[in-house]
Amino acid sequence: MTPLDWLTAGTALFIVGMVWLRTRMHYRRGPDRTALTRAGRIYFAVLLGVLGLGWLVAPAAGHALWPVASTPTLARVVWFLATYYLFIPLHRALRARGVEVFKVPVAHVQEDA
Repeated sequence: MTPLDWLTAGTALFIVGMVWLRTRMHYRRGPDRTALTRAGRIYFAVLLGVLGLGWLVAPAAGHALWPVASTPTLARVVWFLATYYLFIPLHRALRARGVEVFKVPVAHVQEDA
């Protein structure tokens, strides 16, 4: 792997971390350890799959869309950023349907009086 490939792989890991943090901040915190739900494991598996697909497909897609200026690194980074922005409304749609990505500890759930 070239240094640019390592940089791009680091970018993919950064995107995973950003999706994790952005998703996690929508759930309450407590002293108990918060775990992923089954839907959360699927959510992050799909994220990794989309990023992996981007690693393979983005250079060819970038060259097809913009042959003069596209490089494999640029195409991958654009794919990774687009993936991040795609997962924002995806998480909102899951929450709107009542699907939780992280398990909220039972002791910290507020009940309406």
